[in-house]
Amino acid sequence: MRLKISLLKEPKHQELVSCVGWTTAEELYSCSDDHQIVKWNLLTSETSLIVKLPDDIYPIDLHWFPKSLGMKKQTQAESFVLTSSDGKFHLISKLGRVEKSVEAHCGAVLAGRWNYEGTALVTVGEDGQVKIWSKTGMLRSTLAQQGIPVYSVAWGPDSEKVLYTAGKQLIIKPLQPNAKVLQWKAHEGIILKVDWNSVNDLILSAGEDCKYKVWDSYGRVLYSSQPHEHPITSVAWAPDGELFAVGSFHTLRLCDKTGWSYALEKPNTGSIFNIAWSIDGTQIAGACGNGHVVFAHVVEQRWEWRNFQVTLTKRRTMQVRNVLNDAVDLLEFRDRVIKASLNHAHLVVSTSLQCYVFSTKNWNTPLIFDLKEGTVSLILQAERHFLLVDGGGIYLHSYEGRFISSPKFPGMRTDILNAQTVSLSNDTIAIKDKADEKIIFLFEASTGKPLGDGKLLSHKNEISEIALDQKGLTNDRKIAFIDKNRDLYITSVKRFGKEEQIIKLGTMVHTLAWCDTCNILCGLQDTRFTVWYYPNTIYVDREILPKTLYERDASEYSKNPHIVSFVGNQVTIRKADGSLVHISISPYPAILHEYVSSSKWEDAVRLCRFVKEQSMWACLAAMAVANRDMITAEIAYAAIGEIDKVRYINAIKDLPSKESKMAHILMFSGNIQEAETLLLQAGLIYQAIQININLYNWERALELAVKYKTHVDTVLAYRQKFLETFGKQETNKRYLQYAEGLQIDWEKIKAKIEMEITKERDRSSSSQYVKNVGLKH
Repeated sequence: MRLKISLLKEPKHQELVSCVGWTTAEELYSCSDDHQIVKWNLLTSETSLIVKLPDDIYPIDLHWFPKSLGMKKQTQAESFVLTSSDGKFHLISKLGRVEKSVEAHCGAVLAGRWNYEGTALVTVGEDGQVKIWSKTGMLRSTLAQQGIPVYSVAWGPDSEKVLYTAGKQLIIKPLQPNAKVLQWKAHEGIILKVDWNSVNDLILSAGEDCKYKVWDSYGRVLYSSQPHEHPITSVAWAPDGELFAVGSFHTLRLCDKTGWSYALEKPNTGSIFNIAWSIDGTQIAGACGNGHVVFAHVVEQRWEWRNFQVTLTKRRTMQVRNVLNDAVDLLEFRDRVIKASLNHAHLVVSTSLQCYVFSTKNWNTPLIFDLKEGTVSLILQAERHFLLVDGGGIYLHSYEGRFISSPKFPGMRTDILNAQTVSLSNDTIAIKDKADEKIIFLFEASTGKPLGDGKLLSHKNEISEIALDQKGLTNDRKIAFIDKNRDLYITSVKRFGKEEQIIKLGTMVHTLAWCDTCNILCGLQDTRFTVWYYPNTIYVDREILPKTLYERDASEYSKNPHIVSFVGNQVTIRKADGSLVHISISPYPAILHEYVSSSKWEDAVRLCRFVKEQSMWACLAAMAVANRDMITAEIAYAAIGEIDKVRYINAIKDLPSKESKMAHILMFSGNIQEAETLLLQAGLIYQAIQININLYNWERALELAVKYKTHVDTVLAYRQKFLETFGKQETNKRYLQYAEGLQIDWEKIKAKIEMEITKERDRSSSSQYVKNVGLKH
């Protein structure tokens, strides 16, 4: 990825340009110390003077009023705030009319920013004050006062906090009075510029110590650059939070959100005092010290999938290369390319007006449909369909271009969604809520309606990243997520009535990804790269989960690596310095998944015998139990030396009825409540009591015996035997109450148990007989 710079031969301004701002993706306003506001049209390459300000107004900062979210949509910004050196800020219309001038600070007003909703304005000045104003320019509050100038300010993602500079310090102050203020020393020199992104919640700062830094919202440094030759005069996040730009003397740099640099350009600009990204995130404008306005277009983005590599060579041109045969295709578009995604044998490209869908089998005839709103901020793909996110909503389309659904939920803000907070599978859409970060909304892909009974997935901590598995049946769909404590959890997506368990899979997990061809999960766990070959094991037999893992050392990937993709058996990881590392994992677990999904158990056993790996046998054991194939489970457990489980499986096989077998398989997986319910529904009351006795659930065993008026003496007998073994006296009041005046006769109890077993066997054989007769007829 690099920047394509365009700079006019002669500057349009006579003095330094102090600030720039985009109205649409093709129109920009610039303000200069020559008191002129100039409009730039990038389609026609024309410039026009909007207004010449009075000679005593020297503009310092400009910010366009945000396009209103959700309610009535404006296609472009209609007015802006301009701060100036005379202590005022001015509300100016698009046509250049000064609607209002407000005395704001003593000395220059150094920065002014609208919040995301456009309901409030924050200004900072040389007098060290931070003030909040209403939309119409009425003073609401003075948020802070200090003895040194505040050079830059930014709103938090939820518009509830304000970040501002104080010399070498950064301060985050909530708008609520008495809330905790966060303050830390960020640079060795005065901080000149800050920016806070609403999508990734990360903070940028630039200072006179010639460094730029990336911080999280808790003030922890994530990246610190090497010192440059000159002070860093400007920084700005791209709207989607994936990139940021850095400006200095004769320097423009494009960086990834983790801090490493994609491109460095040295245009003849003087210092770049202000950087603005276009609304679609494809181009940058810089306000230059020598009167120029520099424009830079982001080109040469790359997308890779299996043997295809797609490169954006120009604004409207892509090159597709098949590395197997070196075939090259050129894709031409009518409009500027904004976003693209290559996955599941399809390339989806959104331009400013249309969406193109290419199949990797045929690059010549794309499917094209018009977009409702031009600026697509996110494209996600699944095997059957893809998701587009723009300023207006979330839209699911099939690869044939058919609109499928558009999920909605209260308080939805599409401008802050990214690949970590939205996940897509063939049947489900999952979206992390921004208002309450402990909640995940789950939608049916085909209808866009809430999944199941409409219950939300709620966790005890804030969630940072979510991912749906890609294969398997809808009823088995799982979602994995990482919370703020860096713990990895997995849970079922289908939620009908009963509360689904949320089970912890791992700790200190920084990043995760599901395989696109089978339900294998990988993650970077502290200093280890871990692959969960069959994450479902946690539901089936938690004890053998460690045996189903593949682990290798990941300390070589340095700090904060990120998993980019997991395609087939290849995982791509981006290191902190931006380099890509490819890891190949064993292809056999994927083949095992394929065999099991097709119920080819003999082939699965043969494969495990051929591979001779403990992890494969452990996966097969868990898969077999999950699919109720106890013959294969017995073979697999024997192979990994779990003799106690082999014996239990043998005991299950000898049980007289299908219901009993099923109940004991459920118990094998730890689902005791379900096993008991199954037996009670089948009328096997004694068996339900017996499993509680075996598990020493004495209270429940007695409760069932009393409720169904049967085998109370059996429960009391086993309880007495248990207490005698340990030399204890009965202290439970209920047991004392029912044991009063009762003589335990073991012969009688054994006869009753025999009778129950015979009854169950007879019932089972009679139902089998009825079934056989039915088949004959």
